[in-house]
Amino acid sequence: MSADEPLLERIASALERLAPPAPAVTDWLVHPAYVWTGTSARAVDPLEAPPLALIKGVDAQKAAVAENVLRLASGAAAHDMLLWGSRGMGKSALVRAAVRAAQEAHPGGIALIQAAPDESLAALLAELRVSNRRFLILLDDLGFDAGDASSARRLRSWLEGGVEARPANVRLAVTSNRRAIVERHMAEQDDPINPRDVVDDRLALADRFGLSLGFHACSQDDYLAIIAGYAAHYGLTFAEADALAWSKQRGSRSGRVAWQYVNELAGRVGRSL
Repeated sequence: MSADEPLLERIASALERLAPPAPAVTDWLVHPAYVWTGTSARAVDPLEAPPLALIKGVDAQKAAVAENVLRLASGAAAHDMLLWGSRGMGKSALVRAAVRAAQEAHPGGIALIQAAPDESLAALLAELRVSNRRFLILLDDLGFDAGDASSARRLRSWLEGGVEARPANVRLAVTSNRRAIVERHMAEQDDPINPRDVVDDRLALADRFGLSLGFHACSQDDYLAIIAGYAAHYGLTFAEADALAWSKQRGSRSGRVAWQYVNELAGRVGRSL
């Protein structure tokens, strides 16, 4: 052994301590949900979601989403989904609820993954491609900056037609205000060079979803029905006039505002939800 070897060993040991640890290998078969960080996945257990029966005011949308997710969990053909429209109408909550219901019907058959529509999604799809499980990737509150055509093209390629398109055991669920995808500006009419390229890219993206569902602002009756459903489930009572006053204070009626009112009801009587 040369005199330099102990020094070299100490240097090597120091470098090993400085090197970042290798990311943990994700077990994609165990947990009901995951959050993709861009380089690895963080397990989420349990998956927090309301029972499907408690989601009111969007009956047609609920039936379509629940059926589509159930198909995916069973291994049948299923659609990528675009859930668009008014804020606070429970788009992402419905996705979570549908996945949880499908997990009860097909234990271990499907997991939900929340991710961002950036370049790291390709690495996630590569990992999921070799799994024997089905996955629904949730891209929540999707929107593109003005003039950002590359993000739309990248996501469109993942949906259909690209060499890195999502595998057969994976479907995407995107929630958005539809206008964020097909936003138009007066300046488009003034651009003499390919004035509609960006808009066409976003329209082409929207066309890639086999299931596109609109969520619209609550009517007064729907708003009260949502509250009544929650109140009955949690054993709470309320006055319609009080519920309507609550929505007027917030300037809107939505599933989110209804839930906030139910939370207020529970707090008034010292209950937790």
